[in-house]
Amino acid sequence: MPVYIRKDHVDIIPELSDSSGEEEDQESFMNDPDQLRNQLPQPFRMIDKVLDRLVDRAWDWISQRETLRAAEQAHKAIPIMGVSRQIKIPVSTNCVACSDDGRYIFLGHPGGLSVLHQAPDSRSSTVAVWKEDQVEITSVQITCLRETAYLLGTLDDMGVARLFAYSSETIHLIKVINESDINQRSVCVNLELSRGGDYGAASISCNGSQCLELYRFPKDSWLKELSQHAPGLGDSVRLSSVTMVMRIKPPKPITGSTKKSPFEVLKNTEERTVIGSGQNHLISSRQWEEQDALFKSLYRKYLVTNPRNPKDSEDTPSRVTSHFLLSGGLFPVLDGATAKPGVAVAVCLWWNGSNNLLHYLLCKAPKDKTDPEPKPDLLWPNSQEILCSTVSSCTRHLALGLEGELVTIWDRQLGLPLCVISMATADSVFSSLMFLEYWPGTDADEASQNQTKTFRCQGTSQIDTKVHILVCCKSGARHVLSAGQRTGSHHVTHLSERPADSGCFPVVTVAVPFLKSLVVVMRRNGQVFLEDVVTRSTVCRLSLPDSHTITRPWEPLFLMVNTQQELLIRGDLLPSPDRAEDTDDGGSRLFVFHFHDAAVVKPYRTGDVLLASSQHGQSGTATSSLKEMCNLYFQQRAESVGQRNKVLTQTWNHLQQHANMVLAQNQRNPAKSMTTHTGNIR
Repeated sequence: MPVYIRKDHVDIIPELSDSSGEEEDQESFMNDPDQLRNQLPQPFRMIDKVLDRLVDRAWDWISQRETLRAAEQAHKAIPIMGVSRQIKIPVSTNCVACSDDGRYIFLGHPGGLSVLHQAPDSRSSTVAVWKEDQVEITSVQITCLRETAYLLGTLDDMGVARLFAYSSETIHLIKVINESDINQRSVCVNLELSRGGDYGAASISCNGSQCLELYRFPKDSWLKELSQHAPGLGDSVRLSSVTMVMRIKPPKPITGSTKKSPFEVLKNTEERTVIGSGQNHLISSRQWEEQDALFKSLYRKYLVTNPRNPKDSEDTPSRVTSHFLLSGGLFPVLDGATAKPGVAVAVCLWWNGSNNLLHYLLCKAPKDKTDPEPKPDLLWPNSQEILCSTVSSCTRHLALGLEGELVTIWDRQLGLPLCVISMATADSVFSSLMFLEYWPGTDADEASQNQTKTFRCQGTSQIDTKVHILVCCKSGARHVLSAGQRTGSHHVTHLSERPADSGCFPVVTVAVPFLKSLVVVMRRNGQVFLEDVVTRSTVCRLSLPDSHTITRPWEPLFLMVNTQQELLIRGDLLPSPDRAEDTDDGGSRLFVFHFHDAAVVKPYRTGDVLLASSQHGQSGTATSSLKEMCNLYFQQRAESVGQRNKVLTQTWNHLQQHANMVLAQNQRNPAKSMTTHTGNIR
């Protein structure tokens, strides 16, 4: 066949290609597969993408199966503790509480209250009922007035707080706390009773503002009146009324001063206005605004913008958190009288958005003129805003969770912070703090012999006070913070990080008072575990019967009974079409897990002596006189003089090194040093 070739292309001979360029193209294709994929025609590119998606899904499915299989194997290896017994309860039970002696269980539900008696043979029977139409009890708290006499504090779904007394199988209504008319609607947000029933604190919200009302209860009069009441005569007994001690309002915002001389400031200070609150100053409003504008202009790049809207914060009423405190520490003597052991003498509180912890004395001498706005007797400042707080059972130690990943532990006996620790973790937005009262380190026999030293809240200074706190974060992460008086004795143990699966999120973490270093963890998926915070291991899993499930796993209803060493969890009957029988009570039960005889928790038992000391509130923090308090303080200072001198020497050494470094820099560049000093003088 003839071949036609144009003459103008005959003399053109292609040059040899550079092999290095081809190698570079191959390497680029190997390093960047997308470049090679883009060189393919359109049908092949689509097929390649589909295959990649199928492979990715297959690997995801395989990894999920492996994760589930590992989780199942882990659950199979964990011991399972079954239910010891069951208690029938109404299907609409909202809250449950137990007396300190474990004899009675109080249930709150629509229509009123019910009281169950716990017999020695583990049988339960209803012994008393208080009914009221259109009242649904949502919260109940109980404290013991004396043997077989109890004080109850309840809240209903409409925010109404009530006080009850239970004695001789009869429930007596004492008082409705927030009685209001139609024009002025008040809502009780929280009601707290002091240990022993001497005082009560009610957080009342009315017309967009909130205050804390403190009440003194005539405990002795109630006991006399209840003793005259014969069983079976109903609740017609009239009990003595309660007395309001004080009404505490949120602190006023710091504004410009109207005082004209330091004498007015000193006069207000003498009128029990606490120093440190920021109210007594001579700074005018104009100076305050100029100082604030100057600060923001100088440190604008270092300031973090607050995402919260100030207008929203102004409309939202301030919430208050309060704790009753026993005698001891800074309140050993009250107006010349010694406080009774086990009776609250003060209340500490903080308002949301505030940095200050305020203290108010409860046993004040009566005044002729009632103070409409009582002033705090003590103010403990903090560097950051308070997010959460907790008090030890002996009320000697106070722990505050602050913004900026800080935890402050106050020692009331010394009136000083025991330590300030930075958690330094990414998930440190604190949700709750909890003291771990019992910590391993001594066996039960040695601890029971030394209970006077250990559980009288360190009444002697020979023992190094060390506390352990469980820190729970909003992300689900948990940590254990250990702190002592000695320098370098503070450390943080990370128990768990943020769970990857939302079903494993811990909704409840509560310490077990009668078991050393154990906590109960309830997850969102309805699983309940008993975990060791020292070894960071799971001890066992608490399992309900297959026919029931935990009621509202995101907000479970449970109760820890210390005297009986039991955990009660409410469970509801699962719907099943195969179940022929229909229960009248709806199938709701309180499932009881008894730890006393469980072999899996035998190494963690604390002993009966230690448990008895915790039940009596560990009220050994109180000192009988101010002289003893001062002697104890000076004794501790004398024992720590060596340690404090060591820290002071280290501080001076650091300052000397810094001064030498600055001096050397000034000698190398004297002109810059002169300019710096001149600027500082200006």
